[in-house]
Amino acid sequence: MVYFIGAGPGDVDLITVKGREILKGADAVIYAGSLVSSEHLSFCKEGVKTYNSASMNLEEVLEVIKNNRDKIVVRLHTGDPAIYGAIKEQMDELDKMNISYEVIPGVSSFTAAAAAIKKEFTLPKVTQTVILTRVEGRTPVPETEDLEKLAAVGASMAIFLSISMIDKVVEKLKKGYGRNVPIAVVERATWEDERAIIGTLDDISEKVKAANITKCAQILVGDFIDCDYNKSLLYDKSFTHMYRKGV
Repeated sequence: MVYFIGAGPGDVDLITVKGREILKGADAVIYAGSLVSSEHLSFCKEGVKTYNSASMNLEEVLEVIKNNRDKIVVRLHTGDPAIYGAIKEQMDELDKMNISYEVIPGVSSFTAAAAAIKKEFTLPKVTQTVILTRVEGRTPVPETEDLEKLAAVGASMAIFLSISMIDKVVEKLKKGYGRNVPIAVVERATWEDERAIIGTLDDISEKVKAANITKCAQILVGDFIDCDYNKSLLYDKSFTHMYRKGV
């Protein structure tokens, strides 16, 4: 049995209880060593086999799984494996080999980044939509999902895997939003060396370069970072909650 487990954004305690319990019983663990804290391995049982996928290709990962097909294998991914986790291609191959698997969700870096700056993506009368995306690099982006077009929606945005192209990101965002909106860059959210920079589209590139942030950072954009908003009706005294009384 193979478990694709989201290890969370950095802090070793942000893995789910279910994820950690499965990890404790694993016979083999393949973890993303460049992004997942090695401290997770301290929870594994004695004798567990560990493999750092940072130096492995897909075929090598599948070979480890194949050689342990009758055991419990954990594929430990950063954040939540469903977001830029490249798990689809792995699961398709496991289907071909008739190997069972399960996906255990985790805390994504985009929500960890929002928590780091103590902000909420969805505010009444501001936006009720969050767009998760990236700028095109080695991995292409569909033309209909160009960052400029997405920014034109005016929603809150979390941009993955793009900090090394901050100038390109800002250029597209300026054209899309059509104004100078707030933006935050959060490096290594929830790790001990976490850093957060808040600015606007006019000054964020300079601030990021001055801080020498070049990787492992989330880019958050939108009015939610600094704006006036209406209070939610959820806790308004005039709001009626629907519930069923116990019998």
